[in-house]
Amino acid sequence: MGSKKIRINGLEESENESRSILPFSILYTGQVFSLLGSRLVQFSIVWWLTSTTGSASVLALGSIIAMLPQVLVSPFAGVLIDRWNRRRVMIVTDTLIALAVVVLAVLYAWDLVSVWHIYGLMFVRSVGGAFHWLAWQSSRNMLVPERHLSRVAGLDQSINGIAGFVAPPMGALLMGFLPIHMILALDVATAAMAIAPLLFIKIPQPPFLHKNGRSSVFASMKEGFNYIRAKTGVLLIVAMAMAINFILTPAFSLQPILVTNHFGGGAIELGLLQSAHGIGLILGGLALSVWGGFKRRAVTSLLALAVSGVFFAIIGLAPPTAFMIAVGASFAAGLLNPMVNGPLMAILQAKVPTEVQGRVFSLIQTGAQLIVPLGLAIGGPFSDTFGVPILFLLGGTIMSIMGAGAFLVRPILYVEDANFDVETLQGNLGFAGEGVKVPGAVSD
Repeated sequence: MGSKKIRINGLEESENESRSILPFSILYTGQVFSLLGSRLVQFSIVWWLTSTTGSASVLALGSIIAMLPQVLVSPFAGVLIDRWNRRRVMIVTDTLIALAVVVLAVLYAWDLVSVWHIYGLMFVRSVGGAFHWLAWQSSRNMLVPERHLSRVAGLDQSINGIAGFVAPPMGALLMGFLPIHMILALDVATAAMAIAPLLFIKIPQPPFLHKNGRSSVFASMKEGFNYIRAKTGVLLIVAMAMAINFILTPAFSLQPILVTNHFGGGAIELGLLQSAHGIGLILGGLALSVWGGFKRRAVTSLLALAVSGVFFAIIGLAPPTAFMIAVGASFAAGLLNPMVNGPLMAILQAKVPTEVQGRVFSLIQTGAQLIVPLGLAIGGPFSDTFGVPILFLLGGTIMSIMGAGAFLVRPILYVEDANFDVETLQGNLGFAGEGVKVPGAVSD
Protein backbone atom coordinates (compact mmCIF):
# COMPACT_ATOMS: atom_id res chain seq x y z
CA MET A 1 0.00 0.00 0.00
CA GLY A 2 1.49 3.38 -1.01
CA SER A 3 1.74 6.12 1.54
CA LYS A 4 -0.56 9.11 1.19
CA LYS A 5 1.14 12.34 0.15
CA ILE A 6 0.42 15.72 1.69
CA ARG A 7 1.71 19.16 0.69
CA ILE A 8 3.48 21.53 3.05
CA ASN A 9 4.64 24.86 1.58
CA GLY A 10 4.95 23.37 -1.87
CA LEU A 11 6.76 20.23 -0.69
CA GLU A 12 5.37 16.70 -0.88
CA GLU A 13 5.70 14.61 2.24
CA SER A 14 4.37 11.18 3.28
CA GLU A 15 2.06 11.21 6.27
CA ASN A 16 4.01 8.30 7.77
CA GLU A 17 7.37 9.92 6.98
CA SER A 18 7.31 13.21 8.89
CA ARG A 19 10.49 15.19 9.04
CA SER A 20 12.89 14.34 11.79
CA ILE A 21 13.43 17.17 14.22
CA LEU A 22 16.89 15.86 15.13
CA PRO A 23 18.88 17.57 12.33
CA PHE A 24 17.19 20.88 13.12
CA SER A 25 17.87 20.42 16.84
CA ILE A 26 21.58 19.88 16.20
CA LEU A 27 21.82 22.90 13.92
CA TYR A 28 19.78 24.97 16.34
CA THR A 29 22.07 24.11 19.25
CA GLY A 30 25.11 25.32 17.32
CA GLN A 31 23.35 28.56 16.45
CA VAL A 32 22.43 29.08 20.10
CA PHE A 33 26.05 28.89 21.23
CA SER A 34 27.05 31.30 18.47
CA LEU A 35 24.34 33.73 19.57
CA LEU A 36 25.53 33.63 23.18
CA GLY A 37 29.11 34.36 22.12
CA SER A 38 28.01 37.22 19.89
CA ARG A 39 25.90 38.81 22.63
CA LEU A 40 28.76 38.55 25.10
CA VAL A 41 31.10 40.34 22.70
CA GLN A 42 28.44 42.89 21.84
CA PHE A 43 28.01 43.84 25.50
CA SER A 44 31.76 44.14 26.01
CA ILE A 45 32.27 46.31 22.94
CA VAL A 46 29.31 48.59 23.65
CA TRP A 47 30.47 49.10 27.21
CA TRP A 48 34.01 49.81 25.97
CA LEU A 49 32.59 52.54 23.69
CA THR A 50 30.48 53.92 26.54
CA SER A 51 33.30 54.04 29.07
CA THR A 52 35.79 55.37 26.52
CA THR A 53 33.68 58.12 24.92
CA GLY A 54 30.59 58.63 27.10
CA SER A 55 28.77 59.94 24.03
CA ALA A 56 25.25 59.06 22.93
CA SER A 57 26.17 60.19 19.42
CA VAL A 58 29.05 57.71 19.25
CA LEU A 59 26.75 54.86 20.28
CA ALA A 60 24.06 56.03 17.88
CA LEU A 61 26.56 56.15 15.00
CA GLY A 62 27.73 52.66 15.93
CA SER A 63 24.15 51.43 15.80
CA ILE A 64 23.68 53.06 12.39
CA ILE A 65 26.80 51.33 11.07
CA ALA A 66 25.60 48.04 12.55
CA MET A 67 22.18 48.37 10.91
CA LEU A 68 22.45 50.43 7.72
CA PRO A 69 24.46 47.85 5.73
CA GLN A 70 21.89 45.23 6.68
CA VAL A 71 19.06 47.42 5.43
CA LEU A 72 20.83 48.12 2.14
CA VAL A 73 22.10 44.58 1.57
CA SER A 74 19.02 42.58 2.62
CA PRO A 75 16.94 43.02 -0.57
CA PHE A 76 19.84 41.72 -2.69
CA ALA A 77 20.65 39.05 -0.11
CA GLY A 78 17.07 37.79 -0.23
CA VAL A 79 17.25 37.20 -3.98
CA LEU A 80 20.60 35.44 -3.66
CA ILE A 81 19.41 33.32 -0.74
CA ASP A 82 16.56 32.02 -2.92
CA ARG A 83 19.15 31.07 -5.56
CA TRP A 84 22.15 29.93 -3.53
CA ASN A 85 22.63 26.93 -1.28
CA ARG A 86 21.43 28.18 2.10
CA ARG A 87 23.63 25.85 4.16
CA ARG A 88 26.76 27.07 2.40
CA VAL A 89 25.71 30.67 2.87
CA MET A 90 25.55 30.14 6.64
CA ILE A 91 28.96 28.45 6.69
CA VAL A 92 30.63 31.23 4.72
CA THR A 93 29.05 34.12 6.63
CA ASP A 94 29.80 32.60 10.04
CA THR A 95 33.41 32.06 8.98
CA LEU A 96 33.90 35.60 7.65
CA ILE A 97 32.40 37.17 10.78
CA ALA A 98 34.67 35.02 12.97
CA LEU A 99 37.71 36.15 10.99
CA ALA A 100 36.72 39.79 11.49
CA VAL A 101 36.50 39.18 15.25
CA VAL A 102 39.99 37.61 15.17
CA VAL A 103 41.38 40.76 13.52
CA LEU A 104 39.78 42.97 16.18
CA ALA A 105 41.09 40.72 18.96
CA VAL A 106 44.62 41.07 17.59
CA LEU A 107 44.25 44.86 17.50
CA TYR A 108 43.09 44.84 21.13
CA ALA A 109 45.99 42.60 22.13
CA TRP A 110 48.44 45.03 20.50
CA ASP A 111 46.63 48.04 22.03
CA LEU A 112 45.93 49.52 18.59
CA VAL A 113 42.13 49.70 18.73
CA SER A 114 40.26 52.89 17.94
CA VAL A 115 36.56 53.60 17.54
CA TRP A 116 36.66 53.15 13.76
CA HIS A 117 37.97 49.59 14.21
CA ILE A 118 34.86 48.83 16.25
CA TYR A 119 32.73 50.35 13.53
CA GLY A 120 34.50 48.18 10.97
CA LEU A 121 33.62 45.00 12.87
CA MET A 122 30.03 46.18 13.20
CA PHE A 123 29.89 46.70 9.43
CA VAL A 124 31.19 43.20 8.66
CA ARG A 125 28.84 41.59 11.17
CA SER A 126 25.92 43.53 9.70
CA VAL A 127 26.54 42.43 6.12
CA GLY A 128 27.27 38.82 7.10
CA GLY A 129 24.34 38.77 9.47
CA ALA A 130 21.93 39.85 6.74
CA PHE A 131 22.79 36.79 4.66
CA HIS A 132 22.96 34.44 7.65
CA TRP A 133 19.61 35.44 9.17
CA LEU A 134 17.76 35.12 5.87
CA ALA A 135 19.33 31.75 5.09
CA TRP A 136 18.50 30.39 8.54
CA GLN A 137 14.94 31.71 8.73
CA SER A 138 14.02 30.58 5.20
CA SER A 139 15.31 27.08 6.01
CA ARG A 140 13.01 26.59 8.99
CA ASN A 141 9.97 25.15 7.26
CA MET A 142 12.23 22.80 5.29
CA LEU A 143 13.24 21.20 8.58
CA VAL A 144 10.30 21.77 10.96
CA PRO A 145 6.64 20.68 10.47
CA GLU A 146 4.27 23.65 10.14
CA ARG A 147 2.38 22.82 13.33
CA HIS A 148 5.57 23.42 15.35
CA LEU A 149 6.64 26.72 13.77
CA SER A 150 4.95 28.89 16.42
CA ARG A 151 6.59 26.86 19.17
CA VAL A 152 10.01 27.16 17.51
CA ALA A 153 9.42 30.90 17.21
CA GLY A 154 8.68 30.96 20.94
CA LEU A 155 11.85 29.00 21.58
CA ASP A 156 13.74 31.59 19.51
CA GLN A 157 12.51 34.30 21.82
CA SER A 158 13.49 32.30 24.90
CA ILE A 159 16.99 31.75 23.55
CA ASN A 160 17.29 35.46 22.80
CA GLY A 161 16.15 36.07 26.35
CA ILE A 162 18.73 33.67 27.75
CA ALA A 163 21.40 35.45 25.75
CA GLY A 164 20.12 38.80 26.99
CA PHE A 165 20.06 37.52 30.56
CA VAL A 166 23.43 35.74 30.60
CA ALA A 167 25.56 38.00 28.40
CA PRO A 168 25.37 41.35 30.28
CA PRO A 169 26.37 40.15 33.77
CA MET A 170 28.85 37.65 32.33
CA GLY A 171 30.31 40.37 30.13
CA ALA A 172 30.59 42.76 33.07
CA LEU A 173 32.21 40.02 35.17
CA LEU A 174 34.66 38.92 32.49
CA MET A 175 35.71 42.49 31.76
CA GLY A 176 36.84 42.71 35.37
CA PHE A 177 39.11 39.67 35.03
CA LEU A 178 40.05 39.23 31.37
CA PRO A 179 41.45 41.53 28.69
CA ILE A 180 38.88 42.20 26.01
CA HIS A 181 40.77 40.29 23.32
CA MET A 182 40.28 37.12 25.36
CA ILE A 183 36.55 37.81 25.52
CA LEU A 184 36.51 38.20 21.74
CA ALA A 185 38.16 34.78 21.46
CA LEU A 186 35.05 33.27 23.06
CA ASP A 187 32.98 34.54 20.13
CA VAL A 188 35.30 32.80 17.69
CA ALA A 189 34.99 29.54 19.62
CA THR A 190 31.18 29.67 19.66
CA ALA A 191 31.13 30.49 15.93
CA ALA A 192 33.06 27.27 15.33
CA MET A 193 30.34 25.40 17.25
CA ALA A 194 27.75 26.79 14.82
CA ILE A 195 29.79 26.00 11.72
CA ALA A 196 30.69 22.40 12.62
CA PRO A 197 27.18 20.85 12.35
CA LEU A 198 26.53 22.68 9.08
CA LEU A 199 29.43 20.78 7.54
CA PHE A 200 27.63 17.47 8.01
CA ILE A 201 23.87 18.18 7.99
CA LYS A 202 22.10 18.90 4.72
CA ILE A 203 19.27 21.39 4.38
CA PRO A 204 16.69 20.71 1.62
CA GLN A 205 16.98 23.34 -1.09
CA PRO A 206 13.85 24.45 -3.01
CA PRO A 207 14.08 25.35 -6.70
CA PHE A 208 14.32 29.04 -7.55
CA LEU A 209 10.92 30.51 -8.44
CA HIS A 210 11.09 33.33 -10.98
CA LYS A 211 8.86 35.36 -13.28
CA ASN A 212 8.58 35.09 -17.07
CA GLY A 213 11.96 33.40 -17.37
CA ARG A 214 13.87 36.43 -16.08
CA SER A 215 16.68 35.81 -13.66
CA SER A 216 18.33 39.20 -12.99
CA VAL A 217 18.73 40.24 -9.37
CA PHE A 218 16.64 43.39 -9.78
CA ALA A 219 13.87 41.56 -11.62
CA SER A 220 13.76 38.92 -8.87
CA MET A 221 13.71 41.63 -6.22
CA LYS A 222 10.76 43.27 -7.95
CA GLU A 223 8.94 39.93 -7.99
CA GLY A 224 9.35 39.68 -4.22
CA PHE A 225 8.03 43.23 -3.82
CA ASN A 226 5.02 42.46 -6.03
CA TYR A 227 4.29 39.42 -3.88
CA ILE A 228 4.31 41.49 -0.67
CA ARG A 229 2.31 44.28 -2.30
CA ALA A 230 -0.52 41.83 -2.88
CA LYS A 231 -0.77 41.27 0.91
CA THR A 232 -2.25 44.45 2.41
CA GLY A 233 -2.02 43.15 5.96
CA VAL A 234 1.71 42.47 5.63
CA LEU A 235 2.33 45.97 4.27
CA LEU A 236 0.44 47.55 7.17
CA ILE A 237 2.38 45.48 9.70
CA VAL A 238 5.65 46.63 8.13
CA ALA A 239 4.44 50.24 8.41
CA MET A 240 3.68 49.71 12.11
CA ALA A 241 7.11 48.21 12.66
CA MET A 242 8.75 51.20 10.96
CA ALA A 243 6.96 53.67 13.25
CA ILE A 244 7.90 51.74 16.38
CA ASN A 245 11.49 51.11 15.32
CA PHE A 246 12.00 54.80 14.53
CA ILE A 247 11.89 55.59 18.25
CA LEU A 248 12.43 52.40 20.23
CA THR A 249 15.53 51.10 18.43
CA PRO A 250 17.50 54.27 19.32
CA ALA A 251 16.14 53.99 22.86
CA PHE A 252 17.49 50.44 23.23
CA SER A 253 20.79 51.38 21.60
CA LEU A 254 21.23 54.17 24.15
CA GLN A 255 20.51 52.10 27.26
CA PRO A 256 24.11 52.55 28.49
CA ILE A 257 23.54 56.33 28.46
CA LEU A 258 20.17 55.86 30.19
CA VAL A 259 21.89 53.95 32.99
CA THR A 260 24.87 56.28 33.41
CA ASN A 261 23.31 59.70 32.86
CA HIS A 262 19.74 59.21 34.12
CA PHE A 263 20.05 56.56 36.82
CA GLY A 264 23.70 57.22 37.75
CA GLY A 265 24.68 53.58 37.43
CA GLY A 266 27.51 51.58 35.87
CA ALA A 267 28.19 48.29 34.11
CA ILE A 268 26.46 46.27 36.85
CA GLU A 269 23.27 48.33 36.62
CA LEU A 270 23.30 48.10 32.82
CA GLY A 271 23.70 44.35 33.12
CA LEU A 272 20.79 44.20 35.58
CA LEU A 273 18.49 46.22 33.30
CA GLN A 274 19.31 44.15 30.23
CA SER A 275 19.19 40.89 32.17
CA ALA A 276 15.71 41.69 33.45
CA HIS A 277 14.55 42.10 29.87
CA GLY A 278 16.34 38.86 28.99
CA ILE A 279 14.62 36.93 31.80
CA GLY A 280 11.29 38.22 30.52
CA LEU A 281 12.15 37.02 27.02
CA ILE A 282 13.03 33.58 28.35
CA LEU A 283 9.78 33.15 30.26
CA GLY A 284 7.66 34.68 27.53
CA GLY A 285 9.27 32.52 24.86
CA LEU A 286 8.80 29.39 26.95
CA ALA A 287 5.17 30.29 27.53
CA LEU A 288 4.61 30.76 23.80
CA SER A 289 6.44 27.53 22.94
CA VAL A 290 4.14 25.60 25.31
CA TRP A 291 0.92 27.54 24.73
CA GLY A 292 1.32 28.38 21.04
CA GLY A 293 -0.79 31.55 21.35
CA PHE A 294 -4.43 32.17 20.47
CA LYS A 295 -5.89 30.27 17.52
CA ARG A 296 -5.74 33.49 15.50
CA ARG A 297 -2.06 34.33 15.77
CA ALA A 298 -2.51 38.04 15.00
CA VAL A 299 -4.63 38.45 18.14
CA THR A 300 -1.72 37.24 20.26
CA SER A 301 0.67 39.71 18.61
CA LEU A 302 -1.58 42.76 18.73
CA LEU A 303 -2.68 42.28 22.34
CA ALA A 304 0.92 41.80 23.47
CA LEU A 305 1.99 44.87 21.47
CA ALA A 306 -0.59 47.10 23.13
CA VAL A 307 0.28 45.98 26.67
CA SER A 308 4.06 45.97 26.21
CA GLY A 309 3.91 49.59 25.07
CA VAL A 310 2.64 50.53 28.53
CA PHE A 311 5.75 49.04 30.15
CA PHE A 312 8.13 50.81 27.77
CA ALA A 313 6.42 54.06 28.65
CA ILE A 314 6.94 53.28 32.36
CA ILE A 315 10.70 53.00 31.74
CA GLY A 316 10.57 56.49 30.26
CA LEU A 317 8.58 57.84 33.23
CA ALA A 318 10.76 56.27 35.95
CA PRO A 319 12.57 59.00 37.96
CA PRO A 320 16.34 58.75 38.61
CA THR A 321 15.68 57.31 42.09
CA ALA A 322 13.40 54.54 40.76
CA PHE A 323 15.85 52.35 38.87
CA MET A 324 14.17 49.15 40.06
CA ILE A 325 10.85 50.29 38.57
CA ALA A 326 12.61 50.54 35.22
CA VAL A 327 14.06 47.06 35.79
CA GLY A 328 10.59 45.64 36.51
CA ALA A 329 9.09 47.34 33.46
CA SER A 330 11.96 46.02 31.32
CA PHE A 331 11.19 42.51 32.56
CA ALA A 332 7.49 42.85 31.73
CA ALA A 333 8.22 44.23 28.25
CA GLY A 334 10.58 41.33 27.65
CA LEU A 335 7.92 38.86 28.80
CA LEU A 336 5.52 40.16 26.13
CA ASN A 337 8.06 40.52 23.32
CA PRO A 338 7.87 36.86 22.19
CA MET A 339 4.11 37.15 22.03
CA VAL A 340 4.50 40.05 19.58
CA ASN A 341 7.18 38.68 17.26
CA GLY A 342 6.77 34.91 17.44
CA PRO A 343 3.24 34.55 16.01
CA LEU A 344 3.92 37.01 13.17
CA MET A 345 7.05 35.15 12.09
CA ALA A 346 5.19 31.84 12.35
CA ILE A 347 2.46 33.19 10.03
CA LEU A 348 5.04 34.11 7.41
CA GLN A 349 7.04 30.90 7.71
CA ALA A 350 3.88 28.82 7.44
CA LYS A 351 2.13 30.75 4.67
CA VAL A 352 4.82 32.20 2.39
CA PRO A 353 6.03 29.65 -0.20
CA THR A 354 9.51 28.38 0.63
CA GLU A 355 10.68 29.20 -2.89
CA VAL A 356 10.33 32.97 -2.30
CA GLN A 357 10.93 33.26 1.44
CA GLY A 358 14.39 34.74 1.00
CA ARG A 359 13.06 37.61 -1.09
CA VAL A 360 9.94 38.14 1.01
CA PHE A 361 11.70 38.02 4.39
CA SER A 362 14.48 40.33 3.19
CA LEU A 363 12.05 42.96 1.93
CA ILE A 364 9.96 42.79 5.10
CA GLN A 365 13.10 43.16 7.20
CA THR A 366 14.34 46.04 5.04
CA GLY A 367 10.99 47.79 5.22
CA ALA A 368 10.81 47.46 9.00
CA GLN A 369 14.37 48.71 9.48
CA LEU A 370 14.57 51.30 6.72
CA ILE A 371 13.59 54.13 9.04
CA VAL A 372 15.92 53.07 11.86
CA PRO A 373 19.12 54.80 10.65
CA LEU A 374 17.22 58.08 10.47
CA GLY A 375 15.85 57.46 13.96
CA LEU A 376 19.36 56.79 15.26
CA ALA A 377 20.78 59.85 13.51
CA ILE A 378 18.12 62.00 15.17
CA GLY A 379 17.91 60.07 18.45
CA GLY A 380 21.59 60.40 19.37
CA PRO A 381 21.82 64.22 19.35
CA PHE A 382 18.24 64.47 20.65
CA SER A 383 19.15 62.30 23.65
CA ASP A 384 22.33 64.28 24.30
CA THR A 385 20.05 67.31 24.73
CA PHE A 386 16.79 65.98 26.20
CA GLY A 387 17.75 62.58 27.64
CA VAL A 388 17.01 58.98 26.69
CA PRO A 389 13.83 58.47 28.83
CA ILE A 390 11.68 60.51 26.44
CA LEU A 391 12.43 58.00 23.66
CA PHE A 392 11.04 55.15 25.77
CA LEU A 393 7.97 57.19 26.65
CA LEU A 394 7.19 58.12 23.05
CA GLY A 395 7.95 54.66 21.69
CA GLY A 396 5.81 52.91 24.29
CA THR A 397 2.88 55.26 23.69
CA ILE A 398 3.00 54.63 19.95
CA MET A 399 3.16 50.86 20.50
CA SER A 400 0.06 50.86 22.70
CA ILE A 401 -1.97 53.01 20.32
CA MET A 402 -1.04 50.91 17.29
CA GLY A 403 -1.57 47.58 19.02
CA ALA A 404 -5.06 48.53 20.19
CA GLY A 405 -6.01 50.30 16.97
CA ALA A 406 -4.96 47.39 14.74
CA PHE A 407 -7.84 45.29 16.12
CA LEU A 408 -10.09 47.55 14.02
CA VAL A 409 -8.09 46.97 10.82
CA ARG A 410 -9.29 43.78 9.12
CA PRO A 411 -6.26 43.19 6.82
CA ILE A 412 -4.02 43.10 9.91
CA LEU A 413 -6.31 41.13 12.20
CA TYR A 414 -7.00 38.54 9.48
CA VAL A 415 -3.58 38.60 7.81
CA GLU A 416 -3.13 34.84 8.08
CA ASP A 417 -6.35 34.28 6.12
CA ALA A 418 -4.85 35.92 3.03
CA ASN A 419 -3.99 33.57 0.16
CA PHE A 420 -0.23 33.02 0.24
CA ASP A 421 0.04 29.86 -1.87
CA VAL A 422 2.30 29.22 -4.85
CA GLU A 423 -0.65 28.73 -7.20
CA THR A 424 -1.85 32.29 -6.53
CA LEU A 425 1.72 33.51 -6.93
CA GLN A 426 2.01 31.83 -10.30
CA GLY A 427 -1.48 32.72 -11.53
CA ASN A 428 -1.75 36.34 -10.37
CA LEU A 429 1.85 37.52 -10.63
CA GLY A 430 3.12 35.38 -13.48
CA PHE A 431 5.76 33.37 -11.63
CA ALA A 432 7.04 30.00 -12.81
CA GLY A 433 9.21 27.34 -11.27
CA GLU A 434 12.68 27.02 -12.74
CA GLY A 435 12.48 23.79 -14.69
CA VAL A 436 9.61 22.33 -12.66
CA LYS A 437 5.85 22.51 -12.96
CA VAL A 438 5.14 21.88 -9.28
CA PRO A 439 7.97 23.02 -6.94
CA GLY A 440 9.54 20.40 -4.75
CA ALA A 441 12.53 20.13 -2.44
CA VAL A 442 15.92 19.13 -3.70
CA SER A 443 18.78 18.18 -1.47
CA ASP A 444 21.97 20.21 -1.50
